[in-house]
Amino acid sequence: MSAPVDKNETDWAVLGRVSGLFGVRGWVKVFSHTSPKENILNYPSWFLFREGEWQEYKLKQGKAQGKGLVALLEGVDDRDQAAELTGADIAVRRDQLPEISPDEYYWSDLEGRRVVTETGVELGRVDHLFETGANDVMMVKGERDHLLPFIGQVIKEVDLDGDLITVDWDPDF
Repeated sequence: MSAPVDKNETDWAVLGRVSGLFGVRGWVKVFSHTSPKENILNYPSWFLFREGEWQEYKLKQGKAQGKGLVALLEGVDDRDQAAELTGADIAVRRDQLPEISPDEYYWSDLEGRRVVTETGVELGRVDHLFETGANDVMMVKGERDHLLPFIGQVIKEVDLDGDLITVDWDPDF
């Protein structure tokens, strides 16, 4: 582990979190938001959010284990040290992410954005996204919760600079 890094949160892309312990030699279970999930192992340095700041950890080893992933981080040599990391978000610097096309978005770029209908009705803000077998789904939290499929028929415009996602959606649904 190197010294803590004090940077603005917008400099980071959260790719997953430490979800538990694996064995007694410092390995941790990893929940990955990347697609495919193994892509999180392609980054040699991870930043874990601990004690109010991002702390850098070098990835020594990582592999698929059952239906999940496990990783060994430099400086984490036993189960007690690994236990201190449980629940920590895993991020990389945003400039390390691959370029995407203009009509693609990282989920972290959509979270927290305002969502309004084409007629101007405010639905709330994107809380999180998740995958289903058919398509991704946005959880929008406002006066009431809405689950919106992230597909072209529903998502009409994404304006990241304007903090706004415009949708074709019945607010009563």
